[in-house]
Amino acid sequence: MVIMGFEKSFGPLWRQWREEFPVTENLIYLNHAAVTPLPRRTARAMQGLAEDALQFGSLHYDRWLDAYEGLRVAAARLIGADRGEIAMVKNTSEGISTVAQGLRWHPGDRIVAFREEFPSNYYPWLRLEAQGCSVDWLSANDPLEKIEIACRGAKLLSISFVQYLSGFRADLNAIGAICRRNDCFFFVDAIQGLGGFPLDVEAAHIDALAADGHKWLLGPEGCGILYVRKSRQDSIFPEEFGWTNVAGYNDYASRDMALRPDAGRYECGTLNTIGCYGLRASIELLLEVGVSQVAPAVQSLADQLAAGAIDKGYQLLGDRTPENGAGIVALQKPGLDSRKVVHDLKQKGVIAAPRQGWVRFSPHFYISPEEIDRVIEALP
Repeated sequence: MVIMGFEKSFGPLWRQWREEFPVTENLIYLNHAAVTPLPRRTARAMQGLAEDALQFGSLHYDRWLDAYEGLRVAAARLIGADRGEIAMVKNTSEGISTVAQGLRWHPGDRIVAFREEFPSNYYPWLRLEAQGCSVDWLSANDPLEKIEIACRGAKLLSISFVQYLSGFRADLNAIGAICRRNDCFFFVDAIQGLGGFPLDVEAAHIDALAADGHKWLLGPEGCGILYVRKSRQDSIFPEEFGWTNVAGYNDYASRDMALRPDAGRYECGTLNTIGCYGLRASIELLLEVGVSQVAPAVQSLADQLAAGAIDKGYQLLGDRTPENGAGIVALQKPGLDSRKVVHDLKQKGVIAAPRQGWVRFSPHFYISPEEIDRVIEALP
């Protein structure tokens, strides 16, 4: 929540945090839906660990353990969970696969999923058809009434917080309520929304969630989080199994395979330590800024870009509203090749992405409205 007089005293949000993002000295970076530039403190955290390992090896291993715990705590705070419900994974795909492969499926089980999903939230559910399961494929734009009907008798529903191409933001609280009423496991691929928009796993009745760090969470590649509700952990077995899945993992002579009592049971072996340093710093930055302040800034920048492009003859993918809009804007213009548009913008220092015939923009909160105006002016 913005404190009265905050902008007057300290300036707009983007200006307050601009120094954390040196990329702004080189580019107008509107590609956070792909790979984010690192904040200054994130890069320094990772550089600090690299230098320490260079000079001292594992002498300060206790600090590594502190970083793991710090990431669990920060991620839990971000989504309203308990630290024991957070596991570190290498990416969203690993998190989704952990749930898809770890649940016990039976012939006739039914899954509700969505056609527009990124492949990582599509293939794992489709693959279960080989085990006799069936998938009801809906559209992310379908009304809640249709989702409710599909959920009746379904074992699991999986949806992205924000769709990777259109930028459609799902009403997680409403869908979670539907799943709860129908005793349907609720899984969320959160990578395209977490860090940009508030998410509360309790309010949304989310059973499991995965998100990589290298998009809206402002973190490095190769490090993400998996949330599994405590009451669901015994129903999801870690199919990927190594020495750290078990409760007594510090006792190398033990052969007791009892699982860890928390979400750490889904961590198979040595963690991406330098990634954990970076992602912890990035999430703590977002907590400091406040996602409740980040969200309206991201929404406003994306709205500004969409409106300006439409005025120049571009078509917007989807119907953008205050309720479903997010940080992703996909545009195209008849007669223009999206790849050439992205290439030409790159020559002007503007970074976007070509996606399936569309030009996809994705600004984060530290981008200024003036920069958005410059991008609109640069559009052919």
